[in-house]
Amino acid sequence: MNIAHQFGTILTSVMLVLHLGSGAVSLPTAPHSQAPKVLAEQEYSLLDRYKVESVNSVFADNILLTLSYMDGQTKEGQPVNWDQVHKPGQYQFDLKPGQTFAFHDQILNQYKNSVVQTTNAHFNSTEKFKSDGWLIGDGVCHLASFINVVSSKAGLSVDAPTKHDFAAIPDVAKQFGTAIYYVPGEASISSKQNLYVTNTSDKTIAFVFNHTQDSLKIAVEKVN
Repeated sequence: MNIAHQFGTILTSVMLVLHLGSGAVSLPTAPHSQAPKVLAEQEYSLLDRYKVESVNSVFADNILLTLSYMDGQTKEGQPVNWDQVHKPGQYQFDLKPGQTFAFHDQILNQYKNSVVQTTNAHFNSTEKFKSDGWLIGDGVCHLASFINVVSSKAGLSVDAPTKHDFAAIPDVAKQFGTAIYYVPGEASISSKQNLYVTNTSDKTIAFVFNHTQDSLKIAVEKVN
């Protein structure tokens, strides 16, 4: 090896060491999974569910309690930990292509084979849902309507057989108002006062709920 060739080899080695030391070399890395794509999201206040503060608190608590049943923190037949219900948190469930979310488990026949997720709640006093003196479970129609709005904006298939025409829902346009009703043994009635959201896309869809005692944000994301 001549002197010039030897010097060139040494210089190349030195430059490589300096280049590595600078952190400028791009080394192969493990591929990252693609971040979910947000198809739609909406945030709702839980402070304006009703103009009377004491009644508003009933609506808000029933919304948060439904979320607690849905994510499994509260279970039927067990005491309700209201401190835990009020604690800020996040919950997510997924729908694969062709799968359906129903708000409760009295379901129309056409969805019986596709429903994989409900709120796991029945909105009664046994489950510790609250009343303002008139109805037990006031507020669950608001939550169903919120889900209707975001699902519709995301382009999913939404079926709300019974509209909430008897009362306005703050922050929700009239066409998205969704009536919810559950009475054991009355499936022919209750199944028509339900909400059905079906993933008609070819990708998995995630529903992400972020809540505090004062607000609720719902996002629909394409997972893959």
